Amino acid sequence: MSELVTGDAVVLGLRPAKLPSRALALVIDLVAVGTVFVLVSIGLAIATVTLDEAALAAVAVATFLLVLVGVPVAVETFTHGRSLGKLACGLRVVRDDGGPIRFRHALVRGTMGVVEILATLGAVAAIASLVSARGRRLGDVFAGTLVVRERVPAGRAAAVPPPPPWLVGRFAGLDLSAVPDDLWLAVRQYLTRMHQLDAAVGRAMSERLAGELAARTGVPAPAEVPAAAFLAAVVNERQTREARRAFAAAPAAAPLPHPAPLPHPAPQPHPASVPHYAPPAHPAPVTPVRPGGRDGAAADPGADVVRPPAGGFAPPA
Repeated sequence: MSELVTGDAVVLGLRPAKLPSRALALVIDLVAVGTVFVLVSIGLAIATVTLDEAALAAVAVATFLLVLVGVPVAVETFTHGRSLGKLACGLRVVRDDGGPIRFRHALVRGTMGVVEILATLGAVAAIASLVSARGRRLGDVFAGTLVVRERVPAGRAAAVPPPPPWLVGRFAGLDLSAVPDDLWLAVRQYLTRMHQLDAAVGRAMSERLAGELAARTGVPAPAEVPAAAFLAAVVNERQTREARRAFAAAPAAAPLPHPAPLPHPAPQPHPASVPHYAPPAHPAPVTPVRPGGRDGAAADPGADVVRPPAGGFAPPA
């Protein structure tokens, strides 16, 4: 990664854009500006039908300059280096020291773009970007600018050191709505790199950033609080508010229904008492008898006749 170094010796973790991403952003910008140019040209052609050729030529030149040069310059000036194509590709134009560009930077870039992009169909810009170590075209060289990538993988971003515990929540009443993103970026970059700076340089830069931040919020920094600690506490307050808004915007999760209570098992009826039956009485022993023979004949001594128990059924005689 090619790092940028500011005039105060702060190393910025910015990644210069490569030629493919810049070419894609340029194509998107040319399509958008070309569409506007065609629509404006059609409208002016209808409105200037009665003009002579000299007037028509003057209108055409003015339209070319205003749309193809003025529109990109105005867009980069008001968006601080973010055109439509660069916004789509995650790119941004910054100064060599990492700060936001101004009108003069955008004007030089737009003027040189007519020569190296429109006049040569982008050939000069492509060659200059390939030769440059930072991928800069001629417009960037003359304007002192650089196109960088804003979308950096989250794993490579340095964490901002937390403020001292006694400063957490102390600046909860500050109005941070007037602080621009460029100042937040500068403060964050300083906090992540302050241990790499010379003590005197770091102290001077922290005091300057704290003064700018106090001017934006309208509340001066406490005299007893070091400038670096003040910056860390304010950044921590901003992160806390953003996290609170993010959690508040998230849809609340529906509470899980409580499980229905399990029914208590019905008491089982006790089994009916089984009546105890007395064991059957043993039958009376059967005594064999020797019946007498028919017609008074003597009984056969070898034949035994079973006599039924008394009181039972007796066969007829």
